Amino acid sequence: MRTKRTSTLLATAILAAAMTLGVVAVPAQAAIRHIDGTVVSKNAANRTFRIATQNGSRVRIRVNSATRFERIVGGFGGLHAGLQIEVDARAVDNGLVAIEVEARRASGGGSDDDGGGDHGGDDDGPNHT
Repeated sequence: MRTKRTSTLLATAILAAAMTLGVVAVPAQAAIRHIDGTVVSKNAANRTFRIATQNGSRVRIRVNSATRFERIVGGFGGLHAGLQIEVDARAVDNGLVAIEVEARRASGGGSDDDGGGDHGGDDDGPNHT
């Protein structure tokens, strides 16, 4: 009888721990934003750039050594005013840090492209700007 009770308590503790981890992981995921826009400026000294989003707002985004660049020759050096991009960024205390910056493909592009980005088209959910 005592072994069964111990097993039940252990199973309950494991379940509670798993649920706690799930609750902690959700806010971390919500901190990721997907932003479509056009580069309007770049500050090489600060490793930041600004984009004008589709809704007209301007957003400053910082890059770091972990930022990945796709279809942008030269990485951060290849960013220039007028370039249409998609950015996945993580919210931090002092703004946004780019996780990935990707040049948008032109509408009607290659045979495997439907004109949208690699992130599922025009709207990627509530964090899509």
